[in-house]
Amino acid sequence: MKKNFITGLLVLVPLLITVWVISALIGVMDKSLLLLPPSWREEITIPGIGALLTLAIVFITGLIASNFFGRRLLALWEGLLERLPVVKSIYSSVKQVSDTLFSDSGNAFRKALLIQYPRQGSWTIAFMTGRPGGDVANHLKGDYISVYVPTTPNPTSGFFLMMHKNEVIELDMSVDEALKYIISMGVVAPKHPLVPEPPLAMDDTADA
Repeated sequence: MKKNFITGLLVLVPLLITVWVISALIGVMDKSLLLLPPSWREEITIPGIGALLTLAIVFITGLIASNFFGRRLLALWEGLLERLPVVKSIYSSVKQVSDTLFSDSGNAFRKALLIQYPRQGSWTIAFMTGRPGGDVANHLKGDYISVYVPTTPNPTSGFFLMMHKNEVIELDMSVDEALKYIISMGVVAPKHPLVPEPPLAMDDTADA
């Protein structure tokens, strides 16, 4: 009986969590209906229409920003925002992060690494995000890299470290595999063949 109960949990829990996450996401995206006039919103009773509207807005925005006139309009808009003291710092920081994460040429997580953290002898998976810059680079002597250490099971929060290249081990593992490994708390291990151990040396005297 206990075995059947656990088996049922293993089947239903991932399914229910998936449905819950998708429902929450659609609920948030449905908020885009607030952009419509109140009279229009009253006539819309089908759930999920707001999610479709959000996707359409994102697609149309990308379509406009991809052509020549759209890029000029976007440049004018960003130039306007850069003239506002407080908005400038917030917008520029968020834009740099979003460009790194979502653009095709972005490389927010370049490589999966194995590092000792938070103490010697304790190992965890991290990601290389680049190299130290600005005045920080002037105070770090040697070959340093920027490292992001995600938390488990939520990799969107974590710690930013600057470590010497000799203190990290580059893994033969894709970023997607490493993220799955972290989110699953080590349960979903990447499928990678283990390096075979060398055969033991035979003692010549054993055959005598």
